[in-house]
Amino acid sequence: MARGTANAPHSDPPTANGPTPATHPDPPPPNPDPPPNPAPDLNPATDLDSDHPGPDPDPGPDPLPGPASAPAPASVPALDRPLTANAAALRLIRDSLSRSRPAAFRLAWWTLVSALPALVCGKALALAVDEGFLTHHTPTAALYLCVFALCALCGAWASRQTYPPLADIVEPMRDRLHREVVQGTLRRAVAPGAPREGADAVVVARLTRQVEVVRDTVAGQLMLVWQFVLTAAAVVIGTAVIAPAAVPLVAVPLLLSLTVFGVLAPATVRRQHTAFEAEETLAHRSAATLASLRDIIATGTRDKAEREVLEAVRAHLLASRELAALAAVRRLIVGLGAHSPLLLVVVAAPALIDHGMTAGEVIGVLGYVLSTLEPAVRLLVQGVGASWIRLSVAAHRLAAAARHPVPPKDPPHPRAPADASLVLSDVIFAYGPAAAPILENVHLTLAHGEHLAVVGPSGVGKSTTADLLAGILHPDHGQITLGGAPLDRITAADLNRARVLLPQHPYVFAGTLRENLCQLAPHTPDHVISHTIDELGMNDLVRRLGGLDGQVDPAALSSGQRQLLALARAHLSPAGFVILDEATRHLDAEAEQRVEEAFRRRPGTVITLAHRISLARHADKVLLLDGQRAWAATHDSLLAEVPLYGDLVGHWNTGAAHPDGHRPDATGHDENAPRANSSDNRPADDTAQRDAGQGRVSGPDAASDHSSSRPSADRAP
Repeated sequence: MARGTANAPHSDPPTANGPTPATHPDPPPPNPDPPPNPAPDLNPATDLDSDHPGPDPDPGPDPLPGPASAPAPASVPALDRPLTANAAALRLIRDSLSRSRPAAFRLAWWTLVSALPALVCGKALALAVDEGFLTHHTPTAALYLCVFALCALCGAWASRQTYPPLADIVEPMRDRLHREVVQGTLRRAVAPGAPREGADAVVVARLTRQVEVVRDTVAGQLMLVWQFVLTAAAVVIGTAVIAPAAVPLVAVPLLLSLTVFGVLAPATVRRQHTAFEAEETLAHRSAATLASLRDIIATGTRDKAEREVLEAVRAHLLASRELAALAAVRRLIVGLGAHSPLLLVVVAAPALIDHGMTAGEVIGVLGYVLSTLEPAVRLLVQGVGASWIRLSVAAHRLAAAARHPVPPKDPPHPRAPADASLVLSDVIFAYGPAAAPILENVHLTLAHGEHLAVVGPSGVGKSTTADLLAGILHPDHGQITLGGAPLDRITAADLNRARVLLPQHPYVFAGTLRENLCQLAPHTPDHVISHTIDELGMNDLVRRLGGLDGQVDPAALSSGQRQLLALARAHLSPAGFVILDEATRHLDAEAEQRVEEAFRRRPGTVITLAHRISLARHADKVLLLDGQRAWAATHDSLLAEVPLYGDLVGHWNTGAAHPDGHRPDATGHDENAPRANSSDNRPADDTAQRDAGQGRVSGPDAASDHSSSRPSADRAP
């Protein structure tokens, strides 16, 4: 059997007498200047390891940029330098208005109409008093009061007309926010060096609470700020028309209150920002604690976990109290801007009347202040002021959430893989310079079409190895070549076409079955899809879902059914190099055997992180990891020469029995059946010795019958 390609680096093959350790006895010194190793951007459309949200049936008028261009989104800016909170809010409102100009003009018109009655109401009250009540002309007073009531009704009707154009502005903005935050979050999640976990609660908070905060507060700003400006102008103008001497009594307190409000705004923004952070921290800490309750109880760390959650609760409470204290100050601002003019006019009324004002004009000024100015100031300070602060903070944080990472550049002098052969040459990898290596001096040669099983105790780096082989991670030293081309010389597009990674928790999205199966090969004909369905034994599942055009509800599927759909997706992909990271752990043995045989018949190379003995026994080669060394050989050679592998095989078979009651031995054969030419030439009690040593090692992840993480009992349909 061929061991590699002609241009691949040489590695020592297993010998006839046993396996060659996949470690080099004298490793060369690390290269002090390793070549640049940009990680490829995992394109969700071509890679199973990304959380692709599925096909978008209605992308809308604003198509999102691809990862190669990554321009700044229109409504939430993707910035090279961060904006301040207020600048982010202003840009958000400006962009929303620029995208909906006709609706913005309609909103401005109806807001102006709704503010015009404020100009008339004070004059109507003054005339009703002076020419009606004081002169005992009741019909005249009633006429002017009717004018006042009609003005109020016209204002209410005009306010009603502002809502449709307002919805035409803020609803599309909300949709863009959701789309851009999702896109930015996903692209940063797959960017080189990005953390792989811990952001779920934060992202959910941004997508729900903060996006809704932005929608609601933008609506308030667009409607109420413009309405306040027009209303305040109408009050000042109306007061100047009927009583010029009273203008300072109204305008000066109003200006003072707005000045105090502006001075306090930065401190309020900071406290609102702290409150948002405390809320997100509490959500993240609570979600992480609830998800880890089993481990917390098992390790006896309940008190520590409780303290951490309570600290987050106290921090959130403190931030909320500080924010509430500023809210009380804002109520004092309302008193300064709206109630003090009322008091000043009442106190100064005798002097104003002595200087020529009539009683009706004094009442008209009071009407302006009470019925028009006081509600406007209260909405501005308590409503618009608080909402602007929340808008500025939320817009600033959403701008950061929607920011796109810098796309990785294609490597210089790129090469495309010729086939699916794989060579690892002196590979070393560790999570950080001070960490112990996960893999050290690993050598492996895998020819095109061969199948490799990766085994080892839990936590030794099997999933890390899968990420290295997929190009998600990059070795600190050594080289990995796929089809004769080094992984760091393959472009992201070529790598996505050449390999597919199926993780332990595959993604199934809401959509048709055809869309799920053909995600990596959109134009696959029906007869090819039917062949894959037959190969994997999925006919009952397909019928239950209503055929290829039936709708898939991911929540209604079992773990095994989701894995079958993802396996079919990988089987249909054009990639010749397939990595299965325990992708059959939720299938029963019969379904797993069908999957294994289907992928053996499929052209290309398959690497499987094994969790059952059959996967390792049927593979062409086995890579055994123990956290310090690695061995690459056949199943029989490893079983004969490496005690650790014998322990693992014995642990796999603990408690397993055939239907006739016979128990398989460590090689996977019936221990009661006669054997000839067995590769295990140890004494007959060797199996018992290996079983006795189980306490020194743990079986592969989710493999042992005694493991708390053994595969679930979900049976494939």
